[in-house]
Amino acid sequence: MVKRSWNPFRRAEEQPVSPVADDMLRLDAERGRRLVEESREFVLVLDEDERVVAASRRARQALEGIVEGARVTEEMLVSGSDRVPFRVPYEVDGRRETLLYLGDPGELAAYEELRAGFTAAVSHELRTPLARLLAHLENAQLPDADVADLLDSARGEVAEIGELIDDVLFLSELESGRALVGLGSTVALPILREVVEGSTDKAARAGVRLAVAGEEDVELPLRPRMIRVVVTNLVDNAIRYAGAGATLTLSVAHEGGDAVLAGSDDGIGVAEADLARLFERFYRTDRARASRGTGLGLAIVKHVVNAAGGRVEAEGGRGAGLTVRCVFPASP
Repeated sequence: MVKRSWNPFRRAEEQPVSPVADDMLRLDAERGRRLVEESREFVLVLDEDERVVAASRRARQALEGIVEGARVTEEMLVSGSDRVPFRVPYEVDGRRETLLYLGDPGELAAYEELRAGFTAAVSHELRTPLARLLAHLENAQLPDADVADLLDSARGEVAEIGELIDDVLFLSELESGRALVGLGSTVALPILREVVEGSTDKAARAGVRLAVAGEEDVELPLRPRMIRVVVTNLVDNAIRYAGAGATLTLSVAHEGGDAVLAGSDDGIGVAEADLARLFERFYRTDRARASRGTGLGLAIVKHVVNAAGGRVEAEGGRGAGLTVRCVFPASP
């Protein structure tokens, strides 16, 4: 008879919980279940008898015999491959379980390096608005403080933190493939006009003018929502960094067999040495570090475009503005 251990990743409604803790346990259980289920890696949770408690979808699809309650052997894990098991034992309420990852040689070390770097970057980006938020709240307690103004500033910091979290989650969805990018083709110019119309007031406050140009029949291999994501990030990037007096022109055009979406501004530009790094997560030029923003906008642009089979290019120089081109080759 198969022994069934307590499953922390089974849906929360199946777990015995007290009324007081119900909501929190439900959230924790669902979060844990999704972390395992949606992982792009081969992930298994084993009980103390080496039986499967939970497994990622990828593990179930690729490894024969991986079902809940089945005993796992070393042959099942590595047979016919160079996968390397990596075990993380832990104990919950007296129950000993093991979180087991399977990866290619060197893959786990590379993943750990990437994870540590990304965690450090997110922590750094959160630290600044959190420090400003704390300062606003502390100043609001001082005699004769303009509480309304300080609270308004605090709300702005909370909004910036929320924007960073949203961008991190969206980028994670793109990288995991859970955010669907391409689905047919979409005529782009009406969406460019829509985004510009909705961003005009924000651009005006920064002294940046927005314009749209291009061919009416250009289609991009993106869903309408993804075109909005790309264009909005191009607009926001110019508003933050192009400088007062600059004009950003969004355009779509046919170039040979390619469809090209471009955002070109005549602002202060960036040094040529920085152009190749603009699409890295959290990378900012020296001037950009003094401006607010998540540092993820152009990284999101790159991931959306790449996922649709395109490529991104950056052109410009110090004092020569910045042009970001999203090039989509014609389908074969």
